[in-house]
Amino acid sequence: MHACRQCGGSIGDEYRFCPWCAAPQRVKLVEFFAGTGAETGKALRVSRYTDEGHVRFSVWNESGVAEAAVSIDEREAERLTSFLGVRDRFGGLLERLRA
Repeated sequence: MHACRQCGGSIGDEYRFCPWCAAPQRVKLVEFFAGTGAETGKALRVSRYTDEGHVRFSVWNESGVAEAAVSIDEREAERLTSFLGVRDRFGGLLERLRA
């Protein structure tokens, strides 16, 4: 059990919303990314749990069922951000060199 952040009411840990005031108990950002090529129809769902300090990736099939999932901590999420940004940095440099 824990106290609601909004009203202070007592809430079981399994609840995502307060039964007394309906305030969300967990802050989560979610984004879907569409698959391409052989993965057309599938999606990558990325959920960032801001209070819990981790990011969760899940692969969803054409039927809307999660096929696989993995979570990474904030440190790994920052490393992934750097990795994905590499293309932008090098792509810009290559374009300048070609020009």
